[in-house]
Amino acid sequence: MARPRKYNITIPGLSCYTDARTKKIYWRYKHPVTGKFHGLGDNPEEARTIAIDANMRLAEQQMVNLIKIRNEISREVNQGITANAWIQRYRQIQQDRVKAGEIKPDTARGREPALRAFISQCGIRPLPEVGARDIASILETYIEKGQGRMAQVVRATLSDVFKEAQHAGEVPAGYNPATATKQPRAKVTRQRLSFDEWKAIYTEAQNLPVYIARAMLLAIITGQRVGDISTLKFSDIWEDRLHIKQEKTGAKVAIPLSLKCEALGISLRDVIADCRDSVLSQWILHHHRSRRNCARGGPVTKGTLSCGFATARDKTGLVWDGNTPPSFHEQRSLSERLYSDQGINTQILLGHKTSVMTDKYHDDRGKDWKEVSV
Repeated sequence: MARPRKYNITIPGLSCYTDARTKKIYWRYKHPVTGKFHGLGDNPEEARTIAIDANMRLAEQQMVNLIKIRNEISREVNQGITANAWIQRYRQIQQDRVKAGEIKPDTARGREPALRAFISQCGIRPLPEVGARDIASILETYIEKGQGRMAQVVRATLSDVFKEAQHAGEVPAGYNPATATKQPRAKVTRQRLSFDEWKAIYTEAQNLPVYIARAMLLAIITGQRVGDISTLKFSDIWEDRLHIKQEKTGAKVAIPLSLKCEALGISLRDVIADCRDSVLSQWILHHHRSRRNCARGGPVTKGTLSCGFATARDKTGLVWDGNTPPSFHEQRSLSERLYSDQGINTQILLGHKTSVMTDKYHDDRGKDWKEVSV
């Protein structure tokens, strides 16, 4: 298709060509953004008019976009970044901190509800204009629902949000409306677990997959969290000790296999020996048959262990006085109290940096009667 030489075309995007079959001249317009050609027929005047109109419309749209961009830049310079835009940057900061090993992935995920609540309340406002009243309003929605602990998490998360904003220069130094709010109170409603209650739950666990009962024994004997128990391997045993690097704190604990819980009358060595069965597996707690989401010999997730404990607990028919029933984690407190009675240093066993945290686990929350000596 040759372009006729007699036409002097000065309109951007407009061109013509000769149809090889009919020898007729046709006109077309090339869109400057998409690069696509649009046929305009064989009338040169109409083609010129359409091309000129198209170029004018594109120029107007480009001008509108330019003004919009300038306005956005002006708002950001004069009033600061919006809360929504900053949260997007904050999420990336969190991912970078996870990759650097500064925080755990679960920590970053646990902050998401607070970030979504913040965006819902203050998303389109400039970040420097968000005040303590806005944060207090967010916290109040959780307090009214009786979710005091969640309110504490939200307050701590938003405090970190503004701390990072200070570091980035998005808000003035020292500006943190989250810390200006009152710390919400959180009443602990989860019931502690007594040894008699534990034995009743353990009895019911005998009717569940064997790894549930084994996990309960490991929880009492080692005093570790469910996440650490679920990832134990036989290769973690050397020099007659079970070595555990705690997922939550990074604390390293080496527990002698000879450690014995007098209340149970068994040692860690006994529990480990029971876990060595006919199934070939590197995991101390493992599946004994393949299912849809797990393979024979594969690890048992912490969610499966927690659900199994809850199932056994509910089958006991025990009543918890209107409080939240004890979870798998409450075995950690029971373990501390049992070993404390034996005179064992439970702070080292639990991997706590301070005795203050250990004392919290030792508190039975009014579970048992205090006997008065005479």
